[in-house]
Amino acid sequence: MNRLHELFSWQQQESLLFTRLDFWLFFLAVMFVFVLVHKKFLLRSIFLTGVSLFFYFKTSGNFVLLLGFMLLFNYLMGLGVNPKEGKRSDKVFLILGLIVNLAGLFYFKYAYFFTDAFNAQFGTDYNVVNQFAVIGNQWFGKGSFVDKILVPIGVSFFTFHNISYLVDISRKEITASKNFFDYAFYVTYFPHLIAGPIVRARDFIPQIHQPYQLSKHEFSWALWMIGKGLLKKLIFADYIAVHFIDKVLDSPGAYPGFVSVIAMFAYSLQIYADFSGYTDMAIGVSKLMGFNLLENFNSPYKSVSVADFWRRWHKSLGSWLRDYLYIPLGGNKKGTWGTAILTAVILGFLYFITGWIELWYTYGILLIIYLILWQFWKAFRTFAVRDLNLLITMIVGGLWHGASQNFVIWGALNGAALVIYNYWKRISPYENSDNAIIRVWRIFFTLSFITFTRIWFRLPETDQPLQFLTIATGQFDFTLETWSVVWNYFRNIFLLILLGYLTHWLPQKWKDRTVLFFSKWPMSIQAIAFAVAVFIMYQAVSDTFKAFVYFQF
Repeated sequence: MNRLHELFSWQQQESLLFTRLDFWLFFLAVMFVFVLVHKKFLLRSIFLTGVSLFFYFKTSGNFVLLLGFMLLFNYLMGLGVNPKEGKRSDKVFLILGLIVNLAGLFYFKYAYFFTDAFNAQFGTDYNVVNQFAVIGNQWFGKGSFVDKILVPIGVSFFTFHNISYLVDISRKEITASKNFFDYAFYVTYFPHLIAGPIVRARDFIPQIHQPYQLSKHEFSWALWMIGKGLLKKLIFADYIAVHFIDKVLDSPGAYPGFVSVIAMFAYSLQIYADFSGYTDMAIGVSKLMGFNLLENFNSPYKSVSVADFWRRWHKSLGSWLRDYLYIPLGGNKKGTWGTAILTAVILGFLYFITGWIELWYTYGILLIIYLILWQFWKAFRTFAVRDLNLLITMIVGGLWHGASQNFVIWGALNGAALVIYNYWKRISPYENSDNAIIRVWRIFFTLSFITFTRIWFRLPETDQPLQFLTIATGQFDFTLETWSVVWNYFRNIFLLILLGYLTHWLPQKWKDRTVLFFSKWPMSIQAIAFAVAVFIMYQAVSDTFKAFVYFQF
């Protein structure tokens, strides 16, 4: 009975994560039932919706009630948005749906952030009240919900799924699902529910009514993706983070500056291995059930420019921001009232969270320069709106990652880099060069920029990034003697970091040949090799499990 109670109750420390043995037992049970129901499409949708809600409950507890409410709400909004001849009510449902979805996202992710900023600016002492906890404790008894607002795992991802669903219906790219369970299955599908990738309704919902098919090659590929994902997460992310990155970045003053620099490059490897590892497992698990999830990463550290990087990194989020923010703002062709409004909102927001009066003088000078160039340089008009739209998109992307001034700075730095690159590539003599040395330099430069802007991504407090940079540059202290000491202490970690980057930089055709070679093995040998590899990985890192980085988003 105790074991049964544990199975159907939520304990934060026992969350059903991809890296836990409990998840794979859960997945085996799901596949056992799936085999029995996969030919009946409606029953399959009901079953997978149910197990996905159970999965979410095991990772997020009572927040499954919030997810259930949002499912019902957006399903009804989708029916209302569905264009009808001679009726304009669809716009009303669309706007209402967007307001409720965004309001929920802002409430859970940014309530404390904006309240603290408001109190700091105006000397007030307002407190945030978790109204959901108040209502929940009234309904289910005191202590059922904590008073503090907690961020539901994956709230950004399922909110973006809901928004894209409603907008795509409005654009007539898809029709609203008449069957509630088809829509609910799309949103809650457990491989992508809590950490992406962001899946478009138009790409996924049609698969719901396709017969189940899985070839031997597809099975082998799925198994390979799961194994690769576990390797990335357990070895190249968790092990390196626990034994090196967290130690250095949490106490940079205790190490020479060059060690902090190495730790930042290690962090770039960690965050890639963590997130792409989750994505690989999600894609592999989904493939075993006959559903395709799109690629989310394309060897981003092979990028030769910051623009190339953002085409390769978190592709599902990038395409979402492009289609639902950048292009509606006018893209690279024109400005809209949305461009002007969001520019003013962002400038006001930056002043609001910083309180720096100097920003207004800066804004005024930049506005004057902007208007002069707009008036006398026609070519500037196209570039100006493109640049503004690009900056807005990247700043919003930064804020999406978290309620912190540092995330805004991180997004703005990358946005500014994209703007600068758009001009630089027009005059650069190296843009189309095939020279190997130039290509290596461009890859290293891009990786270095991405790595050191992530200081604002990794360190939460406002003043921590600049303090870190000061320590790293002012106390660099690289000598053969200090290197010998550091090498002897972190030798295995450094070799693991090097191995991680080298395998990442291998030519794609070599990786494809490896997968093809694996797929030719007998399935029994594949299963044994997979089981042995997983066993070794779990034994090696049994004490270093960490939650997925992107759970916070």
